[in-house]
Amino acid sequence: MMTFFKKLKDFILNTSNDERIPSSDKKIILALVALMISPFDIIPDWIPVFGLLDDVIILSIVLDYFFTVLDSRILLSHFPWDMKAYARLRAFAKAMQIFVPRFIKKKLWKYVGDPY
Repeated sequence: MMTFFKKLKDFILNTSNDERIPSSDKKIILALVALMISPFDIIPDWIPVFGLLDDVIILSIVLDYFFTVLDSRILLSHFPWDMKAYARLRAFAKAMQIFVPRFIKKKLWKYVGDPY
């Protein structure tokens, strides 16, 4: 289990150091990840259903960035797990897209992928 968290930490750090990703996107991603792991929430967790909703939305925004906005070449160059894990995580991210309105994406992200 510690190996997973070490790989996850390395993945986040390596991705955040990638020069192909705009610095404003990196700052937003790191802030969202910090907010997700922080004990302080926008909606307290003790409120049934709604308490977890803010964490789900934040996770959805982060996964949407990695698997929809960002080029897969950039993501895969840092992804520490196998392609099977990538495919499962990508399918999960696609399912979570319902929590990420299009206007939020347009407001948050500056990254523009390669047109080819």
